[in-house]
Amino acid sequence: MYTARGKVDTNDTLTQYAPLVRRLALQLMAKLPASVELEDLIQAGMLGLLDAANRYQETQGAQFETYASQRIRGAMLDELRELDWASRGIRKTARQIEKAVQRLEQRLGRGPSESEIASELSIGLAEYQQMLQDVHGCQLVYYEDFDSADDEPFIDRICADPGADPLTTLLDDGLRGGVIDAIDRLPEREKLLMSLYYDQGLNLREIGAVLEVSESRVCQLHSQAISRLRATLREKAWTSAS
Repeated sequence: MYTARGKVDTNDTLTQYAPLVRRLALQLMAKLPASVELEDLIQAGMLGLLDAANRYQETQGAQFETYASQRIRGAMLDELRELDWASRGIRKTARQIEKAVQRLEQRLGRGPSESEIASELSIGLAEYQQMLQDVHGCQLVYYEDFDSADDEPFIDRICADPGADPLTTLLDDGLRGGVIDAIDRLPEREKLLMSLYYDQGLNLREIGAVLEVSESRVCQLHSQAISRLRATLREKAWTSAS
C-alpha cells in the first residue's frame, strides 16, 4: 500500500477504500432528500479519497483510514453545498410545520391529524401535503437544534465536526428514552414507516409498496413523522431546562 517514500499507492488505495466511500455516502444519504443522487456523493467521495491518497504520508502518525474519512466526508459536504439542497426558505417551512404540531399537541393533548395541522397553518390539506413534499429530507433530528435559535444549516454544523453523528449525539446526551418515547407516540402508520426506513433500510419506493401508497405520499408521511419527533423532543428539552 505504501511507496518507498512512505506515501500510499494511489491505485491500490482507490480499490481498497472504495467501500469506505460508499459507506460514508450511504450514511449521509439517510439524512438527505430523495433528489440527491447516491452516485453524485460517491463520485465526490472518490475525489476526496484520491486527494487523501496524494497528500497522506505515513510519517503523519494518523492512520490512513481516519485521515481519508475526513477528506472523503469533506468532499461530499462540499458537493452538497454546491447542490444547495436545503434553502433557508425550506428550513423555515419545516420549522413552521414543527411549531404547528407542537402547539396542537399542547392544546389537544394528543398527536394532531394532517387536517388539523393544515388548519393550524391556515392552509388547505393539499397545500399542507405539498409543504411536506417540499421539506422532505431537510428535517433532521439533531441535538443542537433543541438548543439553538439560529438557522445555521445542518451541513455547516457537521462540517465543524467530521465525526458528528446526530443519532449518537442524541443518545450520548441521555435522550435515548426521549427518542424512544417520541417514536412510540407516532401514529402507527408513521411508526411503521420509520421502522422500514431506518431499521430495515427500505427505500421510498419499497416502503410505498408495503404501505400501498405512492412514493410521494411516503415522502409526505416521513416529513410529518420527523416534524412530530422534533416537536416532541424540543418540548422535552425545554421542559427539562425549566
